[in-house]
Amino acid sequence: MPARARARLRKNGPLNLSVNNAPPSVFEAACKKASVGMEISAVAALAPDRLAVSSSRGELTFKQLNDRSNQLARLLRDSGIGAGDSVALVCSNREEFLVVRFACHRLGVRLTPVNWHLASHELCYIVNNCDAKALILESEICGDDTSRALADNDALQLKLAIGHAIVGFQPWQQSVANYSTEDIEHASLGHTMLYTSGTTGRPKGVLRNQADPQKAADMQALLTAVFQFEPETGNDCALVTGPLYHAGPFNLCMTTPLTSGIAVVLMEKFEAETTLQLIEKYRISHTFFVPTMMNRLLSLPTSTRQAANIDSMRFIIHGAAPCSVKIKRDMLTWFGPILWEMFAGTEGPGTIVSPQEWLAKPGTVGKPGPGQICVLDEQYGELPAGEEGQLYIVNPPDSSFVYYRDEVKTAKALHEGYYTAGDIGYLDEDGYLFLTGRSAEVIICGGVNIYPQEIDDVLLAHPAIDDVACVGVPHEDWGEQVKAIIQLQSNQRPSAELEQQFIAFCATKLAPQKMPRTFDYVEQIPRSEAGKIARKTLRDAYWKNRESTI
Repeated sequence: MPARARARLRKNGPLNLSVNNAPPSVFEAACKKASVGMEISAVAALAPDRLAVSSSRGELTFKQLNDRSNQLARLLRDSGIGAGDSVALVCSNREEFLVVRFACHRLGVRLTPVNWHLASHELCYIVNNCDAKALILESEICGDDTSRALADNDALQLKLAIGHAIVGFQPWQQSVANYSTEDIEHASLGHTMLYTSGTTGRPKGVLRNQADPQKAADMQALLTAVFQFEPETGNDCALVTGPLYHAGPFNLCMTTPLTSGIAVVLMEKFEAETTLQLIEKYRISHTFFVPTMMNRLLSLPTSTRQAANIDSMRFIIHGAAPCSVKIKRDMLTWFGPILWEMFAGTEGPGTIVSPQEWLAKPGTVGKPGPGQICVLDEQYGELPAGEEGQLYIVNPPDSSFVYYRDEVKTAKALHEGYYTAGDIGYLDEDGYLFLTGRSAEVIICGGVNIYPQEIDDVLLAHPAIDDVACVGVPHEDWGEQVKAIIQLQSNQRPSAELEQQFIAFCATKLAPQKMPRTFDYVEQIPRSEAGKIARKTLRDAYWKNRESTI
């Protein structure tokens, strides 16, 4: 355990989410006084040459990031894009992603980053569904079919290509080059609408009430305190380990550090040994992991782990998927007591637990505030301590959400000022929350939500299959992986050759992360009288003798 980590273990107590009475730093004060959405312009004025972004493609200072954000904002305005409009972004982890975010958030624009790993029709659906008036697309990550389909979208007033030329799109560099880099006038606070998966149907856009500028500034100050940022020193640096379209990397390791004056290093994709190398090279102080990443780090050879210099690390937050007690204990032993866990969703915040609290109550995901989370039975009755039920998280009026253009799914998720994502758990006698499973059928693979029904629908079109049900089964690395349970046509028999046919059949219709990895066969898929698959019954058979079912 690093010496600095041992010192923090002695010093740090349980999590306190209140901001202390210490006077704000120069950076905090400047960001709070800045016009709405213009926090990085304040950092650029104070430390123009400070590193803001580093990636395999190069580096940007805070001044360069701010300048380019102003240029893009002016291009968007000239294209008729303004407050209340929607911009869709299909882009990997590169500097342009950050430029788009900060341009939109000073124009009052609603930004939707799109998961570029999705199949073509899914990606096009989100661009259409979010009512985008502008689309910014990276050429290197989209196929010709997708690019052509998006280019034909008549609702788009601006189509901008990052990287190579795309037919029907304006080139990024030439399009922004002649615009002024000066801070734009009449800034307006923008926001982000991310898409989340659920149990059935298509992805859902999570539209939140627009934040009050003062409350947004207060929240930034709170996060700066909780994350233990030290912008005055200029030494802090955050490592972005996951795709920026994901809520965790987007909010916790990109937006929050940069608006606090902290540099970020972008990984194009996660690799365990490269992560350790970047921590040492950039003296990384903050990062975000999903449990799969931590498992891969722990799986490195002992000699590699022992040789890694991780003493600069001061704060790791993890979430997006459940983490086993063993993985977390091993990470705490290695990195020291700097792992904070967040239980939350795209819909809104849940709980956060400090390493000290977790060590006192292994497995907890934190202690909710009064009235923040309730545990209800099927009749919406509140359950006492120790009894597990469905978790409902408060959906406060000033920042409440709806699923964009979907009143039915919104109504199903909400109940008397609370919402549920289908998680099952209980509160212990001290008020600490523990997760035990999910009522929703969503499969969480490496922190990514997957709809089983969608995979069922693809496989059912194969002529050898009579019925099918896909479930999430345990996987040591990914947490869960997709298993297809198949009822074959009467003239078929299981074989390796047939499974290869199923894989090839799915590959043409599903994104890679949704592909079934293993297959089992049954005489009949269990269904209710109403025709619904008894998916929980099938899934439970694979989770026997496990500490939890997630």
